[in-house]
Amino acid sequence: MDVLMDPSLLVAIERIRGATNQHDLDGLVDCFAPNYQSAFPAHPDRAFHGHEQLRKNWTQIFRTVPNIHTELLRAAADGSTVWAEWEWTGTLASGGPFLQRGVTIHGVDQGKTSWVRLYMEPVQEGGPGIEAMGRSEHQ
Repeated sequence: MDVLMDPSLLVAIERIRGATNQHDLDGLVDCFAPNYQSAFPAHPDRAFHGHEQLRKNWTQIFRTVPNIHTELLRAAADGSTVWAEWEWTGTLASGGPFLQRGVTIHGVDQGKTSWVRLYMEPVQEGGPGIEAMGRSEHQ
């Protein structure tokens, strides 16, 4: 992992990584401020705030991907804002592979994430490739 920031800012992100990899739901929830705001800019309808929904979401993730493993690939900070690049892997409870990659941007206050913007997406293997970028879905 490349660290491009004051190492003390990495502590909040490393706590999230550690709690996730240990499947420690209480520890994971404790990484976030009680009134924290979560936004998914590519999926605005997924936005939420607070510990209750966070706990519901991660309970479902731990159930759906019982061996989820998160790897922090890179991180950088500007003031109290931390960018983290992730790879999340595992096996779905149904037996299929699980792989997501992306970036999360965290507002960190007193060692806890107070807001986050998630740009995590499932990895699509074997798609149409770069040529599809110029075509409209309606062609």
